[in-house]
Amino acid sequence: MFITRFFGKTLLAAARSESSAGTAAAASTVTGHNPLEAFFEADRSAEDDKPVVYGRSWKASELRLKSWDNLHKLWYVLLKEKNMLMSQRQMLHAQNLRFPNPERLPKVRKSMCRIKQVLTERAIEEPDSRRSSEMKRMINAL
Repeated sequence: MFITRFFGKTLLAAARSESSAGTAAAASTVTGHNPLEAFFEADRSAEDDKPVVYGRSWKASELRLKSWDNLHKLWYVLLKEKNMLMSQRQMLHAQNLRFPNPERLPKVRKSMCRIKQVLTERAIEEPDSRRSSEMKRMINAL
Protein backbone atom coordinates (compact mmCIF):
# COMPACT_ATOMS: atom_id res chain seq x y z
CA MET A 1 0.00 0.00 0.00
CA PHE A 2 2.79 2.42 0.93
CA ILE A 3 4.66 1.61 -2.26
CA THR A 4 1.68 2.36 -4.49
CA ARG A 5 1.06 5.66 -2.71
CA PHE A 6 4.71 6.60 -3.03
CA PHE A 7 4.97 5.70 -6.70
CA GLY A 8 1.59 7.27 -7.45
CA LYS A 9 2.70 10.58 -5.91
CA THR A 10 6.07 10.36 -7.65
CA LEU A 11 4.49 9.69 -11.03
CA LEU A 12 1.95 12.47 -10.51
CA ALA A 13 4.72 14.93 -9.62
CA ALA A 14 6.72 13.82 -12.65
CA ALA A 15 3.70 14.24 -14.91
CA ARG A 16 3.09 17.73 -13.55
CA SER A 17 6.71 18.75 -14.08
CA GLU A 18 6.66 17.33 -17.61
CA SER A 19 3.45 19.16 -18.45
CA SER A 20 4.84 22.44 -17.13
CA ALA A 21 8.05 21.93 -19.09
CA GLY A 22 6.18 20.89 -22.24
CA THR A 23 5.03 23.01 -25.12
CA ALA A 24 2.22 25.54 -24.88
CA ALA A 25 -0.10 23.24 -26.82
CA ALA A 26 0.45 20.39 -24.40
CA ALA A 27 -0.01 22.68 -21.43
CA SER A 28 -3.30 23.99 -22.79
CA THR A 29 -4.76 20.48 -23.03
CA VAL A 30 -3.82 19.60 -19.45
CA THR A 31 -6.30 21.46 -17.25
CA GLY A 32 -5.69 19.60 -14.00
CA HIS A 33 -5.91 16.16 -12.58
CA ASN A 34 -9.69 15.99 -12.96
CA PRO A 35 -10.61 15.07 -16.56
CA LEU A 36 -14.10 16.53 -16.14
CA GLU A 37 -12.62 20.03 -15.92
CA ALA A 38 -12.25 19.98 -19.71
CA PHE A 39 -16.05 20.16 -19.97
CA PHE A 40 -16.26 23.51 -18.17
CA GLU A 41 -14.77 26.87 -18.95
CA ALA A 42 -12.30 28.26 -16.46
CA ASP A 43 -13.80 30.95 -14.26
CA ARG A 44 -12.65 34.48 -14.88
CA SER A 45 -11.44 36.50 -11.95
CA ALA A 46 -13.76 39.12 -10.52
CA GLU A 47 -11.12 41.79 -11.24
CA ASP A 48 -11.69 41.52 -15.00
CA ASP A 49 -14.13 44.29 -15.89
CA LYS A 50 -13.51 44.05 -19.63
CA PRO A 51 -16.12 42.04 -21.53
CA VAL A 52 -14.73 38.96 -23.22
CA VAL A 53 -14.91 39.14 -27.00
CA TYR A 54 -15.27 35.80 -28.76
CA GLY A 55 -14.44 35.14 -32.38
CA ARG A 56 -16.71 34.57 -35.32
CA SER A 57 -17.66 31.37 -37.06
CA TRP A 58 -15.43 30.00 -39.81
CA LYS A 59 -16.33 30.97 -43.37
CA ALA A 60 -16.65 28.27 -46.00
CA SER A 61 -14.11 30.08 -48.19
CA GLU A 62 -11.55 29.86 -45.37
CA LEU A 63 -12.29 26.19 -44.79
CA ARG A 64 -11.86 25.35 -48.49
CA LEU A 65 -8.19 26.36 -48.15
CA LYS A 66 -7.53 23.80 -45.42
CA SER A 67 -6.39 20.23 -45.91
CA TRP A 68 -8.47 17.17 -45.04
CA ASP A 69 -6.39 16.56 -41.89
CA ASN A 70 -6.67 20.17 -40.72
CA LEU A 71 -10.44 20.12 -41.21
CA HIS A 72 -10.60 16.86 -39.24
CA LYS A 73 -8.62 18.40 -36.37
CA LEU A 74 -10.72 21.57 -36.44
CA TRP A 75 -13.90 19.45 -36.33
CA TYR A 76 -12.80 17.83 -33.07
CA VAL A 77 -11.71 21.16 -31.57
CA LEU A 78 -15.17 22.55 -32.36
CA LEU A 79 -16.83 19.39 -31.03
CA LYS A 80 -14.94 19.76 -27.75
CA GLU A 81 -15.94 23.44 -27.57
CA LYS A 82 -19.57 22.56 -28.27
CA ASN A 83 -19.56 19.90 -25.55
CA MET A 84 -17.97 22.35 -23.10
CA LEU A 85 -20.55 25.05 -23.88
CA MET A 86 -23.49 22.67 -23.61
CA SER A 87 -22.20 21.25 -20.31
CA GLN A 88 -21.74 24.72 -18.92
CA ARG A 89 -25.18 25.80 -20.11
CA GLN A 90 -26.80 22.75 -18.50
CA MET A 91 -24.93 23.27 -15.22
CA LEU A 92 -25.90 26.95 -15.04
CA HIS A 93 -29.50 26.15 -15.97
CA ALA A 94 -29.67 23.63 -13.11
CA GLN A 95 -28.47 26.36 -10.74
CA ASN A 96 -30.96 28.91 -12.16
CA LEU A 97 -28.12 31.08 -13.45
CA ARG A 98 -27.84 32.86 -16.78
CA PHE A 99 -25.58 31.35 -19.45
CA PRO A 100 -23.05 34.05 -20.45
CA ASN A 101 -22.51 34.72 -24.14
CA PRO A 102 -25.15 32.37 -25.56
CA GLU A 103 -24.20 33.45 -29.10
CA ARG A 104 -21.07 31.25 -28.93
CA LEU A 105 -22.97 27.99 -29.42
CA PRO A 106 -24.56 28.97 -32.77
CA LYS A 107 -21.14 30.11 -34.02
CA VAL A 108 -19.65 26.71 -33.23
CA ARG A 109 -22.58 24.86 -34.81
CA LYS A 110 -22.40 27.01 -37.93
CA SER A 111 -18.68 26.32 -38.28
CA MET A 112 -19.29 22.58 -37.92
CA CYS A 113 -22.00 22.69 -40.61
CA ARG A 114 -19.65 24.55 -42.92
CA ILE A 115 -16.91 21.96 -42.40
CA LYS A 116 -19.37 19.23 -43.41
CA GLN A 117 -20.38 21.31 -46.44
CA VAL A 118 -16.75 21.72 -47.59
CA LEU A 119 -15.99 18.04 -47.07
CA THR A 120 -19.13 17.06 -48.98
CA GLU A 121 -18.10 19.34 -51.86
CA ARG A 122 -14.73 17.59 -51.97
CA ALA A 123 -16.38 14.17 -51.90
CA ILE A 124 -18.66 15.09 -54.81
CA GLU A 125 -15.71 16.39 -56.86
CA GLU A 126 -13.74 13.18 -56.29
CA PRO A 127 -13.39 11.37 -59.66
CA ASP A 128 -13.10 7.90 -58.12
CA SER A 129 -16.64 6.77 -57.27
CA ARG A 130 -15.51 4.25 -54.63
CA ARG A 131 -13.42 6.84 -52.80
CA SER A 132 -16.22 9.38 -53.15
CA SER A 133 -18.74 7.04 -51.52
CA GLU A 134 -16.28 6.26 -48.70
CA MET A 135 -15.75 9.97 -48.11
CA LYS A 136 -19.51 10.62 -48.04
CA ARG A 137 -20.03 7.76 -45.60
CA MET A 138 -17.31 9.16 -43.34
CA ILE A 139 -18.76 12.69 -43.53
CA ASN A 140 -22.24 11.44 -42.66
CA ALA A 141 -20.80 9.69 -39.60
CA LEU A 142 -19.54 13.02 -38.24
